[in-house]
Amino acid sequence: MTNQYQKVLLAVDFHEDNASVVKTAKELSELYSADLHVVHVREPLGLSCAVDGLSWVDEAYALEERVHKENKKKMTELGNKLGLAEESCYMLEGRPASVILDLSAKGGFDLIVLGTHGQHGLQLLLGCTANSVLHGSGCDVLAVRIRD
Repeated sequence: MTNQYQKVLLAVDFHEDNASVVKTAKELSELYSADLHVVHVREPLGLSCAVDGLSWVDEAYALEERVHKENKKKMTELGNKLGLAEESCYMLEGRPASVILDLSAKGGFDLIVLGTHGQHGLQLLLGCTANSVLHGSGCDVLAVRIRD
């Protein structure tokens, strides 16, 4: 088997249904003897609004901080489970598709593995992360179907 893939980027969102996506990325990286990296992109809540003179900014920041800490813990656990070095695990912030595409291009990845729930109709028109990554990537993308 040729080493078609040398660097695999696994994009995760830490939902409970990611197990098949993680398993697929791990198996492919082993099959091709490729370096496996994992990324989680946190999209800021951006809830800087006020209602009846009450600001929700502090509550939004507190919620974001709790989510960030929980996701960091999950990333550490996932990295340990996959046997990855800390520098192969990325916790980034921004619009997920854009950040994943940017990391992939700058990092020289040849395969991105991510999950999809199979958006259709209006959801597909509005765009989803998997669809945006698939159509914007300069490398192969494997969208693993997550069954409901």
